[in-house]
Amino acid sequence: MRPELPDCSRVRILVAGDLMLDQYWHGQSRRISPEAPVPVVHVRTEELRPGGAGNVALNLASLGAGVTLLGLTGADANAGRLRELLQSRGVDCRFQAVPAHDTGLKLRVIAQHQQMIRLDFEDSFTAVDKSSLLHTFAQALPQTDIVLLSDYNKGTLSAVADLIRLARRQGKAVVVDPKGGDFTPYRGASLITPNRSEFEAIVGPCVDERTLEQRGQALQEQLQLDALLITRGDEGMTLLERGQPALHLPTHAREVFDVTGAGDTVIATLTAMLGAGSSLPQAMYLANVAAGIVVRKLGTATASPEEIRLALHGPAADRRGVVDEEQLQLLMQAARRQGERIIMTNGCFDLLHPGHIHYLQQARALGERLVVAVNTDASVRALKGPERPLNPLATRMAMLAALSCVDWVVPFTEDTPERLYCQLLPDVIVKGGDYRPEQVAGGDCVRANGGEVQILAFLPGHSTTALLEKIRHG
Repeated sequence: MRPELPDCSRVRILVAGDLMLDQYWHGQSRRISPEAPVPVVHVRTEELRPGGAGNVALNLASLGAGVTLLGLTGADANAGRLRELLQSRGVDCRFQAVPAHDTGLKLRVIAQHQQMIRLDFEDSFTAVDKSSLLHTFAQALPQTDIVLLSDYNKGTLSAVADLIRLARRQGKAVVVDPKGGDFTPYRGASLITPNRSEFEAIVGPCVDERTLEQRGQALQEQLQLDALLITRGDEGMTLLERGQPALHLPTHAREVFDVTGAGDTVIATLTAMLGAGSSLPQAMYLANVAAGIVVRKLGTATASPEEIRLALHGPAADRRGVVDEEQLQLLMQAARRQGERIIMTNGCFDLLHPGHIHYLQQARALGERLVVAVNTDASVRALKGPERPLNPLATRMAMLAALSCVDWVVPFTEDTPERLYCQLLPDVIVKGGDYRPEQVAGGDCVRANGGEVQILAFLPGHSTTALLEKIRHG
């Protein structure tokens, strides 16, 4: 059974780790440089995103968790930019500025949605005194439910063993994203999440599942870990938990566009779910789903609760068809995040005819998504009389869903769709015939939300009533 996504709004998570700023230059490349065999990129736009532990914090905030972020930066403008980006998303930033150091910066040049080159600007913080960081960490622990340590091997966590001891003494679970050729400093953590290459750099190549499990269990015992989660790219994930058989999950990604930051999403989702009370297998499953979402996006990215719920319960965002109200809400939320304009109409659609199709095509042309709400059989009888509908609800919805101009079809039980419109708040309500906009059920709600109501003309000579009369009288 698929786990439900828990409410993370009451979870307080303390994150410590290597901070960096991700910069993207987006442009186009149409020629090779005459100076060297390299592409020339005409840069058109620039974008800044939090990277490293900052991206982890952003993923946690996207899930609704309260986040306190600790780390070292330079005393420079990029530190201010990073702080501003994170604070705008509700992250409590407690940075320590280190003179004569630069805030880590990764500059990626993107052309035609393809990364051309990455340039890294960074200083090591290994030799920096960590006493202030440890003090700030200890002060934040009492208000913390769970601790996440994000190690990018840039030196911020050179005292990681001390951080783990401080947290464990106060009974806090500690989840670590490890790095480097020695995992000994992570001894005593609750859980570490190496990827396969990091894991094999410690234990040696694993030629099969049995070897991976045996060496993972040995590492778990050596480091006194409660659990070990190995992320394995297109092979999914493996969880080794004390006293439990190994658990393998296949990847949830259907399409991989960019793996940048996927590990950050995994550990953030895993930690947030554990903090909200999920079991380790449940948290692993949800983290796997979230990773499958972000690898379809460009650059460091996050997975929202709406996207995760949609992946868990709804049809794929690029699919169409008959849905219930809960699925439709999730689909509409995902569409809005993509900037899509949502059009909605309603009716009985008992005998589908060319007039209906012309009307629906006109409606679809007003935006990117068309939703058709359909009266249930009982609702049609109440409106049209005991002999209607001629076609049951399932048939009527299936016929509408088969039209290329219709994205989603949803039933409603009331005489009018006012409740549904006020709940879903589409960008445009469309009605046909001689209605006036102020007469359309639900129009007031939609207009108050910034939407609009449009009246479209029916195709002359086509109506269900006329068609029924023709059938009855020949």
